[in-house]
Amino acid sequence: MEELHSSDEFVKDGSVDLHGHSVIRARTGTLKASLFIIGVEIAERFANSGISSNLITYLTSVLNESTASAASNVNIWSGVQCILPFLGAFVADSYLGRYWTILVASLVYLLGLILVSLSASLRSLQPSSCNYNSESCSRASHFKIGFFYFSLYLVALGQGGHKPCLQAFGADQFDNENPKEKKYKSSFFNWWYFGICLGTLAGVTVLTYIQDNVGWSVGFGMPAVTMAMALLVFLCGTRFYRNKLPSGSSLTRVIHVFVAAFFKRNAPIPFREQNQLASIQEVEVLRKESRRQLLQTNEFRFLDKATIEDELDFECKTTRNWRLCIVQQVEEVKLLLGMLPIWMACLMYGVVFAQSSTFFTKQGSTMDRKIGRHFVIPSASMQFFIGIPIMLLVPVYDRVFVPIAKRLSGNEKGITLLQRIGTGMFFSALSMIVAAGIEIKRLKAAKDNGLIDMPYATIPISVFWLLPQYVLFGMADVFTMVGMQEYFYDQMPDTMKSLGIAVYLSVLGVGSFLSSFLILVIEKVTCRKQEQCWFADNLNKAHLDYFYWLLASLSLLNLGMFITLASCYKYKKAAPSGTENST
Repeated sequence: MEELHSSDEFVKDGSVDLHGHSVIRARTGTLKASLFIIGVEIAERFANSGISSNLITYLTSVLNESTASAASNVNIWSGVQCILPFLGAFVADSYLGRYWTILVASLVYLLGLILVSLSASLRSLQPSSCNYNSESCSRASHFKIGFFYFSLYLVALGQGGHKPCLQAFGADQFDNENPKEKKYKSSFFNWWYFGICLGTLAGVTVLTYIQDNVGWSVGFGMPAVTMAMALLVFLCGTRFYRNKLPSGSSLTRVIHVFVAAFFKRNAPIPFREQNQLASIQEVEVLRKESRRQLLQTNEFRFLDKATIEDELDFECKTTRNWRLCIVQQVEEVKLLLGMLPIWMACLMYGVVFAQSSTFFTKQGSTMDRKIGRHFVIPSASMQFFIGIPIMLLVPVYDRVFVPIAKRLSGNEKGITLLQRIGTGMFFSALSMIVAAGIEIKRLKAAKDNGLIDMPYATIPISVFWLLPQYVLFGMADVFTMVGMQEYFYDQMPDTMKSLGIAVYLSVLGVGSFLSSFLILVIEKVTCRKQEQCWFADNLNKAHLDYFYWLLASLSLLNLGMFITLASCYKYKKAAPSGTENST
């Protein structure tokens, strides 16, 4: 991205400074503000990946949990991390605003990281060491496990306020009413994800190595220090930020539409021309709330009944008439309903995404990880190879692919957002097919070398055989992850932008829950006989290849459904601010 030069005009999208005053375009927002925000995200991802990427190793080797239990617990925690942003987004959009929500959430986040570090540092909170010569290891006490998980979920709570608001706050620094800034907003999402990968890449290489070779206390302590630095960077950029005022409860507005439509359920559906603008009275309401006008549509017509006035509406003297809505409220709810099938079709991607930090890591831990005679790669550090293709491909996508595709398609983004998401889904399905093939090769190597009954022995097959599945994961992320971020932010109503990022994150959260549910069901069904168990603690006797084939099949079926839904989807249409209906 390059700096945007403009005269000292005020920003037209309703942005204000921290004191509620209008902001001058040349002195705020754009690159000067987004650099601080992307810098904060890099530091936050470094800290979070230092906890999440190697968490399954900590649970199995320190807290002595079984492989299936640890994988399930990691998936549940990851799911909660991605569901809690709904709470953070609701508070930001409705009451505190994004800046103050980020600040409060950062403090909670920092406290959680400090407690995680203490749980790994204080001897009184450490479980007894495990004797690997025995068949099983005793688990840590309930208090020690409880303290660790309390700390871990405090981190999730902090991220729940931090994650959706920071990304939406970054996008807020670009004015949709300015053609140049609108163009650079799309680039912002590409470079935002580049920053995410840079931070994650550093976390999974530096911190996982420290955790495996220096100690968990240092490996969990560094994320806390990094998060403190991120908070300081965020505060330093305060005078450059553009802020959007909270607009009241978005949930109340949505419920209002359904209640009003229920009251008028017996009324005839009103006739309106498609793409009609709002009335002059509604324009005044929209101006006060800094919202663009949504053009009227013919989808979900039953909701239009909520806009019909009758004699009871004229008699209503309350502040909010629950029997009547303005057209814009109805169109906002239509947007949400239209996005729901797309969200559901993205969930399978979230299930596949959950495997990179769980079973991929356990797979790698059984393989030959040596480089030279002495250096051993931590198995969690293989996630480095997800970030590498992302960091290489994001600039190529933004600077090479988009201009070429734009000339061919006429679309300013090169390809549509849903086409981008679907392309990544194909790569994610391909990664599962490759992962299944590599797992078959790993099991064969264990059998050929007589290591089936030796779960802690190193199988003489290089961990770099896992490289293709990690690289394909990275390629999928370039398309689907960035595409989902922009899609759910762009298609949300103007007053629900933080919620849009929370919806994107919920794809990963619900996907993690579904992955955990699948693991629990499959374990219950297949582990009745130890030799048939897909998720045996001894991975040399397990059948991760069956699980990967199952995910590949489900992913391909889901891709077909997604293509069908995407072909029917109609993108949001909004009129520029200040446009009024002439009728």
